[in-house]
Parts: sequence; structure tokens; C-alpha cells
Amino acid sequence: MHRYLGIFIGIQFVFWTVGGLYFSWTNIKEIRGDHLRVEHEQSIAIDKTFVAPQIPAAKLVASGVARSIEKVRIVDVLGTPHYEIGYRTPDDKDELAVADALTGNVRAAFTEAEAIRIATSALRTELPLKSVALITKENVGGHHEYREKPLPAWAVSFENSDNLTVYLSQQTGQIGAFRTGNWRIFDFLWMLHTMDFNERDNINNWLLRGFSALGLLTIASGFLLFLVSSKMLRRIIRG
Repeated sequence: MHRYLGIFIGIQFVFWTVGGLYFSWTNIKEIRGDHLRVEHEQSIAIDKTFVAPQIPAAKLVASGVARSIEKVRIVDVLGTPHYEIGYRTPDDKDELAVADALTGNVRAAFTEAEAIRIATSALRTELPLKSVALITKENVGGHHEYREKPLPAWAVSFENSDNLTVYLSQQTGQIGAFRTGNWRIFDFLWMLHTMDFNERDNINNWLLRGFSALGLLTIASGFLLFLVSSKMLRRIIRG
């Protein structure tokens, strides 16, 4: 039993070990692309008079776009403070909008040119532009490298050794992710680690649970095999 279990789950044991080695020997900041990203201050200057957030929120409700306002926070958009407003639509969906905090005007979705400006301004050093693409629910899969984040989103890719792509929300202009070649290796190994080959992040799937149980059974059978085949233990038992 031990031999056949070892053959059956041995490859997955290798994947778990290789993934664990990679996770423990890599710098998570480099995986996230922090070494490529400019260090922005966390605070936003308020040297100008802001309009009350209720003004753009009321505009969203009055226009029929929003049924209710759920949350508001202040964000920076191209060097200007904005309100990021989370609201519930009439068909009960959660959406986001941004409004200029100085004028109260709700702005339209960000254009490709604006997306390039935002992505470029987030870099430590200037990099040549490679491509720009709009990611939507229709052209993104469950295991896409930009997942569980606001859509639609702009994917701005640059020419560099890290194969960098910057993702930012089309509605809010906020950067959602930096993705590099190292991150993609990390994500592939994470998929093998979790055994979630569809969405990659579900660590409660039954395949992983089953192989984990079989792993324990393999270890237990190995101990049992040692006990029943150990000449030293047999001599001790015989007295």
C-alpha cells in the first residue's frame, strides 16, 4: 500500500516541496513588483477646500445610477484628490465611481491615454511602453493574473526584464496590481500547491483535501512498514 500510494501522490509531493522552496527563498516584495514601484506618500494634501462628499453621492443617486451609497474614501488621481464612492446599483450590484473632491463632479471612465499616464507615474524609472489592453469580465478567466479585482481594467505593459504589467481600474483609476515574470512563476507554483486549477486561490477544494489525507495515510503506512520490518524492534519484542 505504501509503495502504490507513494507512486500515486509522489508527483504532488514534489510540487508541494518545490513550491514551498520557491515561496520561502524569494523576496515577496520583488514578487509584488515593489522594487519597480515609486514610493508614494500615504497621505493626501488638503491645502484646498474640498466639497462635501454628499454632493457627488447625491448626484449618483439623482441620476438613477446608484440606489444607495455604501462607502466613501479619498484617493489620489493624477495628483488631484478625488472621492472614491462605493454604491449599490438598482439591480443590486456593487460598483465604484470617482468624483473630483474640489468640484464634486463625477468623472467618466478613464481613457487609455490616462491609464498610460497613471501607470507610468507609478514607476520608479521610465520604461518603454509595450502594449495597452482593456480587461473585461468577458475576456478574463478565473485564473487570470488580475483576478478578484475591479473590472473593467486597463492592462499597461512595459518593455523590461521583469516583463511588467500594471493593472488599474477603468472606473476609478486606482492601480490594482503590479504583475511581473517572478509573480507569474509564483502564481503557477501556488496553483500546483493549492491544487485549484480553475481559480488558483481556493484552498478548501476537495482535491487538495483528498491528497492531504492520502499524504497522511502514506506517512502512516511508512511508519507501519518500518515497525513490521525492523529487525531491531523484533529482537526487542522477543525479549
